[in-house]
Amino acid sequence: MTLLTIDTADHVTTLTLNRPDTMNPLGAAGDGDAFATACDAINADMDVRCVILTGAGRAFSAGGDIKAMKERTGTFGGTAPEISDGYRNNIHKVLRALYGLRVPLIAAVNGPAIGLGCDLACLADMRIASDRAKFGVTFLKLGIIPGDGGTWILPRIIGEARAAELFYTGDVIDAATALDWGLVSRVVEGEALMDEAHALAAKVAAMPPHALRQAKNLMRQGRSVGYDTALEMAANTQALMHLTEDHMEGIDALLEKRAPKFSGQ
Repeated sequence: MTLLTIDTADHVTTLTLNRPDTMNPLGAAGDGDAFATACDAINADMDVRCVILTGAGRAFSAGGDIKAMKERTGTFGGTAPEISDGYRNNIHKVLRALYGLRVPLIAAVNGPAIGLGCDLACLADMRIASDRAKFGVTFLKLGIIPGDGGTWILPRIIGEARAAELFYTGDVIDAATALDWGLVSRVVEGEALMDEAHALAAKVAAMPPHALRQAKNLMRQGRSVGYDTALEMAANTQALMHLTEDHMEGIDALLEKRAPKFSGQ
């Protein structure tokens, strides 16, 4: 079955993990290439201003393919160097593709997001959850370590202590706890999740596309640079934005008390 279904409308691309019968596991051959191809196409298309990532069926993603781990096949088979390369060249390719998206990413977490599935959700800029969602990084319960960059991203979202609690206990938390801990920004009834995600995406997509991408870039770079460097980057980027037609449209719309219509010019 094809890993991803892709739908684009009104400047928003929806990526749906499409292995519902097995709770949308990842790690099969070609998964990394599928994400890389989809995300490269999004980055190259200035008409796309926001992306939604969700899962088909009752799960967001249960993470790595447990059956393949048991059978030591595919990404999880071979010698230690071969398994290491399987992560680098397939699973990590999925993660790098999502992390490399230049437009804002919303994770609409419709059900369990476990292990690698939780890491995928954490790569999003915004996360909203169904009341049926659950989150866990249960790697140690399988006798392995968090192998997907989660030890880098999760503490940045919920703090060191809470991330450590999840990693070291393997506990799974519900949507209400995820909201309380700041892992998600809102929780809605399951039936309303995609409507809520699309409403949020529509607000994002109404913004000027060049400024939107640059704002994401500045937020990303801000994780690893000092304040002086951040100010210098902002000054240089802002100068470019001041010369766009969208900047003038934003000013005119404000003065004329109407909604702006940004063209990407």
